[in-house]
Amino acid sequence: MLRTGTGSGPRDLAAATPATRDRYVDLLRVASLAVVVLGHWLMAAVTADGKVGNLLAVVPALQVLTWGLQVMPVFFFVGGFAHALSYRSRPGYAAFVRGRVRRLLRPTVLFAGVWGVAALAVRSPGDGDGLTGTALRLVTQPLWFVGVYLAMVALAPPLLRLHRRWGWGAFAALAGGAAAVDLLRFAGDVPYVGFLNFALVWLAVHQLGFLRADGRLGAPRALASAGLAGAVALVALGPYPLSMVGMPGEEVSNMAPPTLALLCHGVWLVGAVELLRGPGTRLVARARVWWVVVAANGIAMTAFLWHLTAMLGVYGAMLALGVPLPEPASGAWWAQLPVRVVSAAAVTALLVRLFHRAERPARPRARGAAPSPAPGPGPVGRPRPRPRPPTTVRRCRRRWVSP
Repeated sequence: MLRTGTGSGPRDLAAATPATRDRYVDLLRVASLAVVVLGHWLMAAVTADGKVGNLLAVVPALQVLTWGLQVMPVFFFVGGFAHALSYRSRPGYAAFVRGRVRRLLRPTVLFAGVWGVAALAVRSPGDGDGLTGTALRLVTQPLWFVGVYLAMVALAPPLLRLHRRWGWGAFAALAGGAAAVDLLRFAGDVPYVGFLNFALVWLAVHQLGFLRADGRLGAPRALASAGLAGAVALVALGPYPLSMVGMPGEEVSNMAPPTLALLCHGVWLVGAVELLRGPGTRLVARARVWWVVVAANGIAMTAFLWHLTAMLGVYGAMLALGVPLPEPASGAWWAQLPVRVVSAAAVTALLVRLFHRAERPARPRARGAAPSPAPGPGPVGRPRPRPRPPTTVRRCRRRWVSP
């Protein structure tokens, strides 16, 4: 991941990018989170009485769009790639986990703290079904992703050992486990067994990132075709719904808990983004595009955590000001959509401005006096000190971690 900090802004980090860095992976991380954010803004359907619904439930035909908008598998795939490279550079378990979760937890703890205080301040009896009560439930939805990602970090080292020994066999074992869980769940009616797929499905997608890090993914067209065919067959013939995101009131969800259909969906998405690797790499090689990717990576987690807060804030302001909210999916609703999305983006930018410092790494501890620029004889038994690089380069190196 790319990090920004004092004295090392996006331009400095962009300029200091090693030629060997896989910039396309950074682009995928930013793009996948951006699609998730946009998808949430598009799906929100708030009525004039403050009820929050889902556009996909109002217009079920639009659920097919989730096959392009449900891109969380891409983010977990990128996470697997990043964890493989990071662990190889920091093979100690504690150092690896500490390095991977620090940036994730700092903005998350701040988010939870702010909303915890807000919940105590604004919650009152009887508001559970209003916009305020719904907001207190909806804004915490991004935290499921944090929990899954923390589990991936904790399990990455042992799964990497399995990957080194079995390669594609490790992915096949996880995918086979997910299929067995669904069989027990739907055919055997075994209670609660489906929750095992929170681990098996997402870790299988994560395992594909290990394969990419080793250059063993290969044949993206075959991967995309097999995943898409599997997802279509499961939805057409099995008990799986069309939507790849959770829908209110549905008996079976592909997301909670994840299903084999969602895993097939993830496989086809991984194959699709790998097919776009060539043009994507050429795009992000442009200096201006790369600078945008670096800047976005520096605030991505903060924006992801706060984007639902921004969206509900926009709807709350509209209701408070008496702005009419058209019936969801009506012509007036679609005409007003761009204004709502732009407003939510503006409020998100403001919240990022307020809270993005939590994504910055902690300042390094003060050190002793710098060694002399000219190398001289060092203390007995210790290596001779080397000249320190210029300040800007030192800062950029400290802020730069594996993707």
